[in-house]
Amino acid sequence: MTMASVLAQASFWKAAGMIATIVITSSTGEVLTAAAMKSMGDLDDIRAKSGLGGAIKAVMTSPLFMGGIFFMAVAFFSLLFALNHMNLSLVGPAAASLTLVLNTVAAQLFLHEKVDRRRWTAAVLVCVGVYFLAH
Repeated sequence: MTMASVLAQASFWKAAGMIATIVITSSTGEVLTAAAMKSMGDLDDIRAKSGLGGAIKAVMTSPLFMGGIFFMAVAFFSLLFALNHMNLSLVGPAAASLTLVLNTVAAQLFLHEKVDRRRWTAAVLVCVGVYFLAH
């Protein structure tokens, strides 16, 4: 292997690692936030019983919600870091589309949502698009 090919391969893995960090932390944050909201129930009902302060307290004292916010913040700062080191034309589409795919899988596995064939087809087409974008 030449030095140029070694550097190109290292650059590929660096880019893949940055995009994977964004995708995993973003999806984790979104799943945790959705799980928190499902476990709390309807915020309108909480607000009707306890007022706006009670609804805010219910959200802010939820460990799932706070974990979700933490992971979303990590995803945001990971995105900023990746944009500082790579091209927007790669990071933006790859991170956004792969997050959609991981969210689809996580929604079915962890939140037990019914994901229909149309959404699975969209997820597969997104993967194909990311493949073409990366090559």
